[in-house]
Amino acid sequence: MKKKLSIFGCTGSIGDTTFKLFNKNNKEYKFYILTGYRNLKKIKYLIKNYKPEFFIIFDQKTYFKIKSELKVKKTKILNSKNYFKYKFKKTDLSISAIPGIAGLEPTLNLIKMSKKILIANKESIICGWHLIDKLVKKKGIKIIPVDSEHFSIMNLIKNTKKRNIEKIYLTASGGPFLNHPLNKMSKIKPEDAIKHPKWKMGKKISVDSATLMNKIFEVIEASKLFSIELNKIEILIHPQSLVHAIVKFKSGLYKFLYFETDMAVPIGNAIFGDNFEVKKIKKINYRVKKNEFINHLNFFKVDKKKFPAIKLKPILNKHASTPIILNAANEIFVDQFLKKNMSFCSIIKYMFALLKDPKLIKYAIKKPSNLRTILTIDKWTRNKAMKILNNNIK
Repeated sequence: MKKKLSIFGCTGSIGDTTFKLFNKNNKEYKFYILTGYRNLKKIKYLIKNYKPEFFIIFDQKTYFKIKSELKVKKTKILNSKNYFKYKFKKTDLSISAIPGIAGLEPTLNLIKMSKKILIANKESIICGWHLIDKLVKKKGIKIIPVDSEHFSIMNLIKNTKKRNIEKIYLTASGGPFLNHPLNKMSKIKPEDAIKHPKWKMGKKISVDSATLMNKIFEVIEASKLFSIELNKIEILIHPQSLVHAIVKFKSGLYKFLYFETDMAVPIGNAIFGDNFEVKKIKKINYRVKKNEFINHLNFFKVDKKKFPAIKLKPILNKHASTPIILNAANEIFVDQFLKKNMSFCSIIKYMFALLKDPKLIKYAIKKPSNLRTILTIDKWTRNKAMKILNNNIK
């Protein structure tokens, strides 16, 4: 009998990578629950070609279009309003990949119905780790991060006592503007910011990479996932994007994990373990020849003038809900930048403006002990972010 595999957020890059790992002759897993949002064409394709037992559509308009246009017998199509009514069977392996804070509640629901979960939604972790961790422990399931940095850290520190770790370095490519003149940063356009030089990612995460906000969030994520103090986690620029994390031990040893910029590597290893063979996966293009890779590795400190987001690092644990506020504001500002309503440099500029708001402390000190509180903090921050934007474009 085949194992059940579910993917929440299957129409994005994580979904694309996962489907690449499973050909039609796969004998170990079958797709049980898939979810999507507004990508009508892709949702149709996935239902027709992968025939999951259930497909949940979180956007109501898309749901009704699919229901009216697609007639299938093998897949039960549900929406966000009615999927709670179903008593799903336990899924053997689940992947949480719905981006943004929107992925938190579905992630919590996915944990309840899973035996093992791979998580690729950093926003859920930085905003709701207390809820996720509590539920994971209660259900006794295994959770594996598959973002390249955190997958690397997990492997580098396993069987190691935390007290022996001196420092953890997260690497950042520097994005598309690493060598961009500082005096031209204000003229950056959305179409330029989404052109990541190494990774194939969605628009929002590509902009986060360009501002370095993704690394700020990854520092929080690493701290929560591995119970590591924030002051032990640093960020290094590594243009080649081949080393994803470095761990410095008090013994004087350094360890790092090296692999190509294809998410098939961490996801494939997380799913199949030692049985995974990367050579069987097409579309992974090795950029360096055997025995030559060591000549291509460079690491250097972050330029604070070019990447002012790095200045946020000292305040990440200032208050219990600072990460929720940073995430919500960033989601608003990046979205507005992509809509061409604000400049690239204003993303971080407005972030610091928001942090000076006198009412912020009221929300920042709240403990994110339940979903309602988290969403209240998120909503206040989004409203405040829009006010800052509107006040600056009048």
